[in-house]
Amino acid sequence: MPLELLAGWGRTAITRTELVEPTRESVANHVRSGNSLIARGLGRGYGDCAVVAGGKTVSTRQLRSLRVDGGSIEVDAGTSLEEVMKFALPQGWFVPVTPGTRFVTVGGAIAADIHGKNHHRDGTFGSHVEWIDLLLASGEIRRLTPGDRLFWATVGGMGLTGIILSARVRMTPVETARMSTVNQQVKNVDALMDMMVRADYEWRYSVAWVDTMATKGSLGRSVLSTGEHATLSDARVKGDPLAYEPRQRLTAPGFVPSGVLNKWSVRAFNEAWFRKAPRKAKKGLESITHFFHPLDGVAEWNRIYGRNGFIQYQVVVPDSHASTVPCMIETFATRQVPVFLAVLKRFGKANDGMLSFPTTGWTLAVDIPAGVDGVAGILDEMDERVVGEGGRIYLAKDSRMNPRHLASMYPRLDEFRSVRDEVDPSRRFMSNLSQRLGL
Repeated sequence: MPLELLAGWGRTAITRTELVEPTRESVANHVRSGNSLIARGLGRGYGDCAVVAGGKTVSTRQLRSLRVDGGSIEVDAGTSLEEVMKFALPQGWFVPVTPGTRFVTVGGAIAADIHGKNHHRDGTFGSHVEWIDLLLASGEIRRLTPGDRLFWATVGGMGLTGIILSARVRMTPVETARMSTVNQQVKNVDALMDMMVRADYEWRYSVAWVDTMATKGSLGRSVLSTGEHATLSDARVKGDPLAYEPRQRLTAPGFVPSGVLNKWSVRAFNEAWFRKAPRKAKKGLESITHFFHPLDGVAEWNRIYGRNGFIQYQVVVPDSHASTVPCMIETFATRQVPVFLAVLKRFGKANDGMLSFPTTGWTLAVDIPAGVDGVAGILDEMDERVVGEGGRIYLAKDSRMNPRHLASMYPRLDEFRSVRDEVDPSRRFMSNLSQRLGL
């Protein structure tokens, strides 16, 4: 088959690969073919985790079926979270964890062990998985449960143990498809972090947008958003309480010149976004789509960064080194790095995933246009500090970290490799990420 050009959502690492889209009945044939391969869902991994140069990139989009069984859903790996929500919300069930986009597949959610605004309460997506059907390099399909070592090598394992075919996931009961929310401006990052620690005990969901261009007393000024699922007793809920009709109202232009997002345009955007938020805490009622997935309202929004694409850099640092967060924000501000989007969240207890990203503490994610002068060196400096303080970089977002940091960031790496050797000794499953980092 002819090779195709594929990249991650950040559009920075374009790769020639053979793209195939098998059915459940035929996917094992590709595994037995002898090529190196990696599974790919909707391509929302930001870097190079879901593509393999010269090998087979196996789309799972033909693997799509689902059914609710009690409080759980049995679902094929190629089913998107959007499809799950459209099916389950009218029945009173919501996904246990969702990232900032609903356009990820269940298989991708498990492989990247995604997290959301509720990690401090509910942990990662993998924490709610009851079993996984995994296609191994041998062609065998094995059903894994949380008592299996291979289960926890697969949850967060970036697709390197096999192809996830289906799973059973515990869902969250809800009475409505609305969110009771509170939004407010916060004057600086120190005040924000104090408020977010308190929010751990008061709210199921919390997230902060951070202005990384502001300085001095306004360093890290923010908009804090907290929320809970609205109940039927909330008098503001009108009409069908479980109606769920997500829409994409806009589409990013097909061509955006590189350099449109610069320190001046980003500063102007941040000023407008901050002033749009209420100065004091304001209660509201929002749709699930608006609260969880605001960027999904613009189709192909990654194109706004221009042909060079962008880097999403996401780290977690433990509570004992919380001071790293304002230091990183100050670095971006003083060096005038045009971070278009910066998000701060809280993490609770880590699960048993050998390569799962979250650990108790703070996670900061920033989007930076690729090619910004000096940004590579700045991120390298941040890597050194994050490693030294017991933190880590999210593999599902990475496109540039130094492989020498991997073992320090992920102390169970050798255990992961040992399990992988048992089920894939010839390294059939690989990606550009795994080759670049020596996974």
